[in-house]
Amino acid sequence: MPMLDKTLLVEKCSPKARAGALATAVLAALLLGACATPSESGPSESGPAASNPAAATTGIRHSVHPGPVAAVRVAFDRDGVTASRAHGMADLDSGREVTADSPTRMASISKLVMAIGVMRMVEAGQLDLDADVSAGLGWTLRHPQFPDAPISLRQLLSHTSGLTDDAGYWQTPLDGQYRELVQDPQAWNATQAPGTWFQYANANFPLVAAVMENATGERFDLLMQRLVFEPLQLSACYGWAACDDATVASAVVQYDASRKPIADNNQGGRPGCPVARASDGSCDLSLWRPGANGALFGPQGGMRISANDLAKIGRLLLGGGEVDGVRLLTEASVEELLRPQWTLADTGGSTDRGFYCTYGLSSHTLATTHADCHDDPFGDGVRRVGHAGDAYGLRSGLWVDRDAGTGVVYFATGMTDAPTGDSAFTAIEETLAQDRAL
Repeated sequence: MPMLDKTLLVEKCSPKARAGALATAVLAALLLGACATPSESGPSESGPAASNPAAATTGIRHSVHPGPVAAVRVAFDRDGVTASRAHGMADLDSGREVTADSPTRMASISKLVMAIGVMRMVEAGQLDLDADVSAGLGWTLRHPQFPDAPISLRQLLSHTSGLTDDAGYWQTPLDGQYRELVQDPQAWNATQAPGTWFQYANANFPLVAAVMENATGERFDLLMQRLVFEPLQLSACYGWAACDDATVASAVVQYDASRKPIADNNQGGRPGCPVARASDGSCDLSLWRPGANGALFGPQGGMRISANDLAKIGRLLLGGGEVDGVRLLTEASVEELLRPQWTLADTGGSTDRGFYCTYGLSSHTLATTHADCHDDPFGDGVRRVGHAGDAYGLRSGLWVDRDAGTGVVYFATGMTDAPTGDSAFTAIEETLAQDRAL
């Protein structure tokens, strides 16, 4: 992206005008927003907004959005990074600027990286995508309305298990059992059998993490270090516990649109507790037990990684499982990972206004040619694959064009109540995806 003009532009009401003037306004406001002060200088309070990403809203929908606090875009090809731009502040309170090396909670892109770990275990013969997961969990997982239908890892990873987020997914304490959450009938779509319907649900992924833990005896965050981050030499982690002090200290703070910190306000040090506290308020990670609480380290959205390191994940996908001389997956595993498991044209589903129309094993394919689909933030009809992220005011994306051998990583913070775009994506995502000249 070119350098931005500091002129504050007025939001237009016309949908067509939003693609140009509004998208320009939110990025132009970045430089102004970078000078704003958060409403609270101390750590975020625990509560619905801190615990549940969906609850972090600001009530400013009917006013002009102030724009991102920080925005980063990294373009890459199979050989490396080809362009990188960063604007704004990683931490408003300290005045620390964001860079492409700043570790960021990338929200649901975490699901795609988790699936890379799953495929490594499939290759090793430790997991089976199509087996009943009950054996791997150590207890029987069944949809209460369809008790004869087994549920597989493939269904969990492709959001076709029948689970929903209506009972939550984030709130199980350190010493709790995630099993209790999915035993709540509200956790399930009452009318759709496993394997017959797509409904995006974070609740699937703690179950996948639990199966991974039981198969190895390793804590999920440490397992992902061994399977993915260490072989690729990435400074990344799920939760903060497995990251070194320097990485934790350079975290990108997640803000809402009013500039209030709502996640990762580490203030230069480690958080008081990197996971959901135990039911008595304590934070002793020795309470962890394999498979008991797969939600603990945020497999659905808790990965902290920089844009530059995430670009290496994208290059791994472009390279068919190999990057910089390291073979992490076979080409066949990458094909299986990215192959559509569900499409709107073939099976019904909840598309979120046309956002989801083609989905693989935690991989999201864009530009579906269907009248009800609006899943192309790039606006060029190219079938890219990757994943988007949206939580705690952050909007993010990792997308690769496998035919062209190119890709892009982007994120913007401070984007609760983000203005809409021409697609089902927001205006800021479209602007970053398209690298518009402003």
